[in-house]
Amino acid sequence: MLKELENDSLQEIVSSDNTVMVQYSASWCGNCRIMKPKFKKLSTENEHVSFVIVDAEKFPESRKLANVSNLPTFAAFKNGKLVNQVQTNKIEGLINLLDEVTRN
Repeated sequence: MLKELENDSLQEIVSSDNTVMVQYSASWCGNCRIMKPKFKKLSTENEHVSFVIVDAEKFPESRKLANVSNLPTFAAFKNGKLVNQVQTNKIEGLINLLDEVTRN
């Protein structure tokens, strides 16, 4: 499942879904635009994981769930808890984060 957040409700998704991958981005961020199609492709290949795109500027409460200091930031949540996060514009970093959160 891929969802683009339309309100500041990431906490609800993280609490209700077992495994969640989040892309924090912004409309002005070039690397975010580069990574978005890759993030979407991973969502189609991992149907048991919820993928969420969050505009880090529009949704400050959702942003607080991870330590977002640079964009794009990718965060992995499992059972309502932040597992890890990475700031990257490389697909390998995103895949490694996904592998980490989906192990066991």
